[in-house]
Amino acid sequence: MNAPALLKPTWTPITTEPDGLGESPFWHPQEQRLYWVDIPGQRLGRLAVDGMQARGPLEYWPLTQEPGCIAPVQGGGLIVALRDGIYRARTWGGDLQQLAAAPYDTSKLRFNDGKCDAQGRFWAGSLYEPKGQAQGVLYMLDDQGLHAMVGGVKDGVEHGVVTANGLAWSPDSRTAYWADTAAHQVRSFDFDAVSGQLTNSRVFYQATPKPAGWAWGSDAPYGGRPDGAAVDAEGCYWSAQYEGGRLLRMSPKGEVLAEVSTPAFCPTMPCFGGADLKTLFITTARQGRSAAELALYPPSGCIFGIRVDVPGLPVNHHRS
Repeated sequence: MNAPALLKPTWTPITTEPDGLGESPFWHPQEQRLYWVDIPGQRLGRLAVDGMQARGPLEYWPLTQEPGCIAPVQGGGLIVALRDGIYRARTWGGDLQQLAAAPYDTSKLRFNDGKCDAQGRFWAGSLYEPKGQAQGVLYMLDDQGLHAMVGGVKDGVEHGVVTANGLAWSPDSRTAYWADTAAHQVRSFDFDAVSGQLTNSRVFYQATPKPAGWAWGSDAPYGGRPDGAAVDAEGCYWSAQYEGGRLLRMSPKGEVLAEVSTPAFCPTMPCFGGADLKTLFITTARQGRSAAELALYPPSGCIFGIRVDVPGLPVNHHRS
């Protein structure tokens, strides 16, 4: 199958204040707001958006730890995965109630990408910061507590990931997706919506690894690696390719159907929003990027949007 032509849409800037590493965006349908996290900035962001124009001020909520991911809570508020645990915030900027302590060494690991499933359970994967071992785990929080569902180290053997990312579910909730950014790989699983169990792990998409010694501006070709993701109403998986300057839209069989250029070299995660869920938003990264790269992509770290033909799936709310 030939690779699709690279699409080069005109992206609209949604924010103008860059984040260090924007992640975990979601569209809140009741509030008509976009929410996201700035991981190294240790803050949450939100902005009311009408079409692709800001409606009201950009709001930031400073925290004392890195937020890996967030999701809305049914009835109001947010659930937030911080480095040392998962918390409930009943109001924006309000008190944080710990729901579960982090079950790992917080000096080496932290929560990263995550979201809620259709049953209202909150999922968050972990990231091993030294990068040298696949110790990342995918956790699920339900009314019985926090459970390790995939990954980790058992009997001295690594079964996890280095950087948990790309969590998403098919529209019928029968398939789950989970990426290891460092391995350049997205895996799919059979998903039991009742129990939350993940079985029949297989490779959904394998990107070409980064060439040895590669850096931005290198002549060696490199398409990036899978970061955050979202699924549309046709069951296609949209994957941000970090250091690739593009998004990939993949069929449920893992075929690349579309390749879309992005206005920042390091897109981090897409989400669908707007009243019709046909606005595709992306967060991007700025931290650690070279001066030469930022000169070519000056708004790196901001959020952007385009209109798409196929709507996305509405965000799932946490039900405690």
